[in-house]
Amino acid sequence: MKWLLGLCAGLLLAGSVLADEMAADLLVRNVTTEVLDILRKDKEIQSGSTKKAMELVENKVLPHFNFQRMTAQAVGKAWRQASPAQQKSLIEEFKTLLVRTYSNALTAYKSQVVDFKPLKAAPSDTEVTVRTEIKQAGGKPISLNYVLEKTGNHWMVIDMVIADISQVTNYRDQFRQELANGGLDGLIHSLEAKNKSAEAPAKK
Repeated sequence: MKWLLGLCAGLLLAGSVLADEMAADLLVRNVTTEVLDILRKDKEIQSGSTKKAMELVENKVLPHFNFQRMTAQAVGKAWRQASPAQQKSLIEEFKTLLVRTYSNALTAYKSQVVDFKPLKAAPSDTEVTVRTEIKQAGGKPISLNYVLEKTGNHWMVIDMVIADISQVTNYRDQFRQELANGGLDGLIHSLEAKNKSAEAPAKK
């Protein structure tokens, strides 16, 4: 599933202008073609360069993800109790965790094919789900859905649902135990530790 997480991020690689001018489904569809082409041609990423993949994610993916909204959803009720400094730390550590996860996954992408489903949404909707299906040789298709929120003219990803599992909900379940054991500071320290333990492989 790691390559699929990378593809989740990869499908959103594009300039901000595209996000401003396109509907959510067209954004995902058009950018996918460009991203898959990049992944197929980039020999460094194909050879497992996590560092190169991280640069790609940091430069192209981050503008399309609402990390504040995603972090708040993942932390749950405890988010409202967090101080501004704690919220800032949580956002940064959660962002770093996702960037590393996606970067590692991008290096595993091979030749999967993306099938886009018709968008079921009204023109006035400010939150939509773009549904896709990943087809891979020798395996069953996997559903990959993006939940996007519109602010002004800009669509931002606020969750991804892989095989009917919400990634935000999945992290919320993990964070719940950390919060129960050590509170907000305990969760922050846990995320910091996970990110530091992943630093060495990322330098390759």
